[in-house]
Amino acid sequence: MKQPFEPDRASPVTPHGSAFAVWLTGLPASGKSTIASALRPELEAMGLAVEVLESDAVRRVLTPSPTYTEAERDLFYRALAFMGHRLVAHGVTVVFDATASRRTYRDFARSLIPRFVEVAVECPLNTCLERDRKGTYQKGQRGETTTVPGLQAPYEAPLQPDLRIDTTVVRAPDAAQQILGLIATKFF
Repeated sequence: MKQPFEPDRASPVTPHGSAFAVWLTGLPASGKSTIASALRPELEAMGLAVEVLESDAVRRVLTPSPTYTEAERDLFYRALAFMGHRLVAHGVTVVFDATASRRTYRDFARSLIPRFVEVAVECPLNTCLERDRKGTYQKGQRGETTTVPGLQAPYEAPLQPDLRIDTTVVRAPDAAQQILGLIATKFF
């Protein structure tokens, strides 16, 4: 029986050549969005068409009243990976700004997108709690939600990411430069 995140088949490399995907994964408030904001203009300066798929923005469209159940997360991340796959297939470089708390979500995207890098955005939970501008952890601590990755639900960090960035010591512009170096080595 096919598992929920098992691809039907691998995606062929498309004639659009230079497009690729970068998945920024880490705990909520670890610095993913800040890095994505620093990375996007650098990629555009290289002449690339770039789309940032930020999970909260996409979730407002796909699941406007999210429950964050396992089934809903499975569906959401499958759809997010498919959107990224289609964009890359049409020559758009994609930056996934999404926690994707299970490795299987990111592995599924990697199976669809031939030119793919996974970046582990690392930050201790206590620092994430301090940085919590969206109030994600506060809702969890108040009992308004029971599914915050790293607080109430497991977060499966990448075992072998293409790059690790510790946001307690690396600023976003420097993180963007590290990612650009990885991309240059891996794809160009």
